[in-house]
Amino acid sequence: MTERFFTWWEHLTRPRTVSSFDRLSVYLRALSPGDRLIAYVLGAVVCVVSLSGLYILEQRLLIRVPTYGGTLVEGAVGSPRFVNPLLAISDADRDLTTLTYAGLMGLAGDGSLRPVLAESYVVSPDGKTYTFTLKKNSVFSDGSPVTADDVVFTVQKAQDPALKSPQLADWSGISAVALNAYTVEFTLSKPYAPFLENTTLGILPAHIWRNIPDEQFPFSAYAISPIGAGPFVPSSLARDKSGLITSYSLTPNTHFALGRPYLAGIRFQFFSQEEDLVKALNSGAVNSAYGVPHAGARTAPYARVFGVFFNPSTNAAFARLEVRKALSLAIDRSAIANQVLGGYATPLLGPVPPGSGITETQVEPIADPVANAAAILTAAGWKYDSTARVWKNASAKLSLDTITIKTSNVPELKSVGTEIKSDWEKLGISVDIELYEPGDLNQNVIRPRKYDALLFGMVIGRDADLYAFWDSQERNDPGLNIALYANKSVDSLLEDARSASSEATRLQDLQQIEDLVAADYPAAFTHAPDFVYAVPGNLSGLALPQITTPSDRFATVADWYLRTDAVWPVFAKGH
Repeated sequence: MTERFFTWWEHLTRPRTVSSFDRLSVYLRALSPGDRLIAYVLGAVVCVVSLSGLYILEQRLLIRVPTYGGTLVEGAVGSPRFVNPLLAISDADRDLTTLTYAGLMGLAGDGSLRPVLAESYVVSPDGKTYTFTLKKNSVFSDGSPVTADDVVFTVQKAQDPALKSPQLADWSGISAVALNAYTVEFTLSKPYAPFLENTTLGILPAHIWRNIPDEQFPFSAYAISPIGAGPFVPSSLARDKSGLITSYSLTPNTHFALGRPYLAGIRFQFFSQEEDLVKALNSGAVNSAYGVPHAGARTAPYARVFGVFFNPSTNAAFARLEVRKALSLAIDRSAIANQVLGGYATPLLGPVPPGSGITETQVEPIADPVANAAAILTAAGWKYDSTARVWKNASAKLSLDTITIKTSNVPELKSVGTEIKSDWEKLGISVDIELYEPGDLNQNVIRPRKYDALLFGMVIGRDADLYAFWDSQERNDPGLNIALYANKSVDSLLEDARSASSEATRLQDLQQIEDLVAADYPAAFTHAPDFVYAVPGNLSGLALPQITTPSDRFATVADWYLRTDAVWPVFAKGH
């Protein structure tokens, strides 16, 4: 049989004028059934090996690239009312506004600003004039072009006191002029380095809003179904019986200035309580949500600083450095970050949040924080009366007995306050905690400065402009200097940092501000929380910058993708 097979193979490979297929058919028919089976098996093996080799080679050469498709189902607490950059007041409002509107500049994944509707910009040598050139191919979702007139209209509406826009303070005193259809010039009264951050404001289409009176802005249909130039456009929404929006769907804007988003859509599901959101995320009813610790969640530094702010005008003991220092160092920040907040926080001793580009004041481990705090007080002339449970300084005629901490009635701050209370009571000081609803706290406690110790969180901008929080001129309402802090050196540095045209100079000033304020202990800084964002495991392209408001998580949303395709490298250049 073997001899016959090789004879068949010799005939098969000998040059003939007859087609190879015909010769193969003839010789296969000439073989015995057993030989024919062997030939078929050998042929199949050769085909399988060849195809497998080609597949392996192709897979090694092909690369995976994002492709269009897939819908993200995002869960959030609350309900949107004003999907408008001049009216947005809630996180739900800001989320949808960020997705449907675009500004001259936008946030990049590394926290820097990048042009979106702007082609370029130039800053005058004196730092007071910013001239922007717009992209000529930028359009709103109704197809109309984005022009300098739209930019000027948006800024002027932000400045209109009758509209009562939350953006009014950012744009007050700034002149906006259209030099031509695609060039707009902003003039400031004095140099202000963080101004560029203002230009992330979403631009309104003037032809839509110009004829709508201020008092009708909140009630316009466009306030909930906007026409913008952002990466997504609204497609549908659902309301409950009371009229609250429970679901809001978006589809990609194919004409977005930075390119069509990969996602086929984003659907928001809104919940009234966080517990319901957690259940929906765990059950898979939604596949992304922020503020909910979850397996595989992404984290980013939050531009927020929490601590207990001392008021020396209502408690004279807080005017003493040793008292503020002892109370600050008695706090176990590691316990707050890791036990109270589940590891989703960074311990702090200074006023600058993580991710700001400077070296934060380090929290040094202390074997016995309470004993260390007691030693600080004793060295400064304080003596503890264990019977009366009070620290006394006879020479200064001061006593430190009961401290009342006022704070918001929210679970996180209640837990942090309880931990601080425990630490201070170990120092022999009685502590009471008073809880207020957020609006009541702001109106009746913070604004009139009616507190001895205030457990509160400062929301710091991405530019880390600390002027409103620590300049001595901001000690009274509506200023935000809730520690009533005054330091001439810090005042000077705050002014310099605002006007510095050099990023290196600004960071040097910020570092000195951090060091000086931390050394004065005007507050017992405790922590900066982490921003936590649960997303599906197959979501790629997500880059989280330092977060100022939760909507910052959408900085790179146009680059997010759920699906990929394998292509040859030559076809991947555009991805």
